[in-house]
Amino acid sequence: MKSLELLVERIILSSRWLLVIFYLGLAASLAVYAVSFAYKFYKVTINVFQYDEADMILAILGLIDAALVASLIVMVMISGYENFVSRFDEAEGEVSFLGKLDSGSLKIKVASSIVAISSIHLLQIFLNATQYDNAKLMWFTIIHLAFVVSALLLGFLEKIMAKTKAKDS
Repeated sequence: MKSLELLVERIILSSRWLLVIFYLGLAASLAVYAVSFAYKFYKVTINVFQYDEADMILAILGLIDAALVASLIVMVMISGYENFVSRFDEAEGEVSFLGKLDSGSLKIKVASSIVAISSIHLLQIFLNATQYDNAKLMWFTIIHLAFVVSALLLGFLEKIMAKTKAKDS
C-alpha cells in the first residue's frame, strides 16, 4: 500500500510540469501583446500633432495600461513558475532582480495591478464621459470599487495571516 501511495504522490508532484505549457502560452501571449503595443505606439506617434490634449492623454493612458498588463503577465509567469514548478538558478546572477514572491505577496501584487489597470480604464471612461449614459458610468464605477474593496480585503487578510504565522513561529 505504501508503494501505491508513493506512486500517486510522484505522479501528483510530476504533474506540476504541465504548468510549463501555460507559462509558455503566457510568454507567447506577451509577444502578441507586444505587437499590439507597438501598433498603439505607432498610432500615437503618427498622430502626435493631430491629437488635442485630451486625445493625447487618452493615448498615453492606453500605453500605460498596456505596460501594466504586460507587467502583470510577467509577474504571474515568473512567480507562478518559481512557486509551483521549479526555482530559478541564480548561478549566472541573471535573476537577481526578481526578489522572492510567495503566493500571498503574488496575490497582493496581482490585485494591486488589477486595481491600477481598472483605475486607468475608469479614467479613460471619465475623460470620454459624454459618450456614456449615467447608468453605464455608475456601473463602471461600481465595478472599479469592487476591485478596490477586494484588493483591500485581500491585503487585510494577508496581514492577519502574516501576524498569525509570526505568532506561531
